[in-house]
Amino acid sequence: MTTEEVQNQIIEEFSLFDDWMDKYEMIIEMGNELTPYNEKYKTPANIINGCQSRVWLNADYIDGKVIFTADADAIIAKGIIALLMNILSNRTPKEIIETELFCIDRIGLHQNLSPTRANGLVLMIKQIKNYAIAYQAKTNE
Repeated sequence: MTTEEVQNQIIEEFSLFDDWMDKYEMIIEMGNELTPYNEKYKTPANIINGCQSRVWLNADYIDGKVIFTADADAIIAKGIIALLMNILSNRTPKEIIETELFCIDRIGLHQNLSPTRANGLVLMIKQIKNYAIAYQAKTNE
């Protein structure tokens, strides 16, 4: 599936709920479905600075694609990073860099987060894109 198709699927799934408490439950469920994070990656270097909670993000470059693993110490943050990984993990650096994350606004996520969580969302996206930029630069050497 393309990143656009994945985002459209997310929009469709979120549209089944009118109440944001139900949507938060869905986000929490996404976080619970994350692959367990290897404790050896829970280092200060992998923490996304500026998030309200601690969010760890690791990226590996395998067969031309960036594979993300992540964890967080708060259930909403863990769900948000899981949502982003559903869209952007296992993609080429170019795909990650060029993906416009339109689903975030369409599902109303950004508007329904506290200011500090919304800032964390922006920082998560920035870190994911920075990894992609770094891997793209490395492969173009």
